[in-house]
Amino acid sequence: MAELHIHGGSAVIASILQALGSIPGLRMAEAGEFSRRAFDNDKMDLTTLEGVADLINAETEAQRKLAVRQAGGELCEMYEHWRVQMVSLMANIEAYIDFSEEENIDDDVLDTVRRIAASLKEEIANHLNDGRRGEILRSGVSLAIVGPPNSGKSTLLNRLAQRQVAIVSPVAGTTRDIIETTLDIGGYPLVVRDTAGLRHADTDAIEAEGIRRALESAREADMRICLLDATQVLDQQQQSLDDILGTDEWQALLNLPHTFIVLNKADQLNIGASDSARSLASAWAQAHTGSDCVLISCASMFGWDELMRSVAGHIRTSWEQGQGGESLQMPLTKARHRQHLRECLDRLEMFERAGEEWVLAAEELRAASSALGRITGRVGIEDVLDALFSQFCIGK
Repeated sequence: MAELHIHGGSAVIASILQALGSIPGLRMAEAGEFSRRAFDNDKMDLTTLEGVADLINAETEAQRKLAVRQAGGELCEMYEHWRVQMVSLMANIEAYIDFSEEENIDDDVLDTVRRIAASLKEEIANHLNDGRRGEILRSGVSLAIVGPPNSGKSTLLNRLAQRQVAIVSPVAGTTRDIIETTLDIGGYPLVVRDTAGLRHADTDAIEAEGIRRALESAREADMRICLLDATQVLDQQQQSLDDILGTDEWQALLNLPHTFIVLNKADQLNIGASDSARSLASAWAQAHTGSDCVLISCASMFGWDELMRSVAGHIRTSWEQGQGGESLQMPLTKARHRQHLRECLDRLEMFERAGEEWVLAAEELRAASSALGRITGRVGIEDVLDALFSQFCIGK
């Protein structure tokens, strides 16, 4: 196989390909063929190949970093380490079954097997219990913008997207369906949704359906921005959330994790967009919600940098790094991995329940190691390979 790096325009490339096509036995490489041959010759495992595919499709810096870690073999090393330990445990059990009397194999070997198996089970369970960090970073953090009508939700979406995504109008209830766009904020992928304004709409069935969808979208999102009109909050005798949002159902959104309170229209405050306004907004938020808020103006861009830093910083500490800034263990990135790891964990639990039935226990360990082998490509992965390589560039 050969990879050509050609200088020149499309006419030069077409001419070279035509000349190469006239050589007997020479053909164009298929999509992903280089990587597939590397896999067939044990130069790469399946998780590494998936990392390469993710690197090709990465659109943000966070996605690129995650893909580089996976393509570098970080997941493979961890899964292979677990699999090798399970194979070793199987060997110990089978040696005990076959040779315990002839070779005087101590019963302590079985205690060691149980202890290591329990440790593996705990490690895999902790790996699964990662809050879907890797999958969220890979596909994008979903963020819903919710709040009362005319608080500036559509304007905020347009400012984030830096283009006109949603219609902006002073008429309350303009947005009735969910409007979605994908963004890169601070190097992190973000799927932002503008939603209908939260208010009572008993006489308008279409708007009521939009509000229902807005609440559903907010509950399902990874993050939420509750956008309020700063003039209603701060100028009108510092209204409470009961006055602004009305129902307990809407206020419950503020109690969900990863929720930001953002006050918009700072430029329209009586005291203007200033540090004094920031202090007033912070005091209001602490008094009424027990947390802080961000004061912005979508019109003048006041507070914009603070909002971007807050969102990017929250994504970093929640899904990329620990609270102390430490680098976390390589997370799961595929639903396929999660499925096989759950199967592995189930088999380890059945191993524990097998008790003194060591033949059955060894079989459960074999099934657990096979589940890990399906992640790295040791067994039963032809369908996965066909789907994976279809995402690759020609030859890559």
